[in-house]
Amino acid sequence: MPLSEHEQRMLEQMERALYAEDPKFASALEGNGLRTYTRRRVYQAVAGFLIGIALLMTGMVMQLIWVSVVGFLVMLGCAVLAVTGWRKAPKPGEQPPGAARRQVRPRRSMMDRIEQRWQRRRDEQGR
Repeated sequence: MPLSEHEQRMLEQMERALYAEDPKFASALEGNGLRTYTRRRVYQAVAGFLIGIALLMTGMVMQLIWVSVVGFLVMLGCAVLAVTGWRKAPKPGEQPPGAARRQVRPRRSMMDRIEQRWQRRRDEQGR
């Protein structure tokens, strides 16, 4: 559900206040999204790997080959997810890949854009 205009303005004001008050802390918070996502993905893959081991052992004990094969495939898939997630995770204090390529545009609030349009229309009508 998208934020209302008032909520967006309030959020932008809070962000500006945070940057003005403590820019170092604010910049440290920016990079945590990708790192948290990849860490969570690795933890989920490890849990899936353990479930795969349990399925493999259950299949061996009950002498059901298909359960063991499914357990092995789950283990293999989760191991691949864990390794790729671990490699993609940025180190603490490091910019996520692609962040350097992005151009930083100053954020303008909706009111600034509306005022700019209003000024442009007034200038066009005044000519």
